[in-house]
Amino acid sequence: MTEASEFSRPLEISRLPRVPTAMTVEATAAECTALARRFSLLALEHLAAYLKLEWIAGNLLRLEAELSADIVQECVVTLEPVRSHVEDRFVLLYGPAPEAREVMLNGAEEVLEPIIDGRVDLGEAVAQQLSLAIDPFPRAPGAIPPSAPGEAVASPFAALATWKKKG
Repeated sequence: MTEASEFSRPLEISRLPRVPTAMTVEATAAECTALARRFSLLALEHLAAYLKLEWIAGNLLRLEAELSADIVQECVVTLEPVRSHVEDRFVLLYGPAPEAREVMLNGAEEVLEPIIDGRVDLGEAVAQQLSLAIDPFPRAPGAIPPSAPGEAVASPFAALATWKKKG
């Protein structure tokens, strides 16, 4: 791990017991501010995750996580602040770094994340998943969405045409 993330929670895997282990991670106010900047949010008011770590066959480490966050974004239509609550679940597999590959588990293909220098960064895993769960086009209540492709858009001159017919 060469670069520390804004929400770093490194775990030395040699200290992890061979039985399933549960833990919670929560971002501090300073970490929330830094992550808000990273993800172009107006604010990240809260970020926490419940994590379950378990060794599985093939000496792989499985991370199951549930994250929750309270965020403030800018409406893409009105530029007003939009508050939202984000909840997401995800699963990651970790294995030795030189063996970056895809693994089939329960009929689903999983990408194997590398274990670097005997550590995994649980905070960075949560932060990356949060970035994927954030609504890329937030809208304030009542904001009129732009017209969909193929929809007829009223010409700005349509009102003038009806005015001309009256005269």
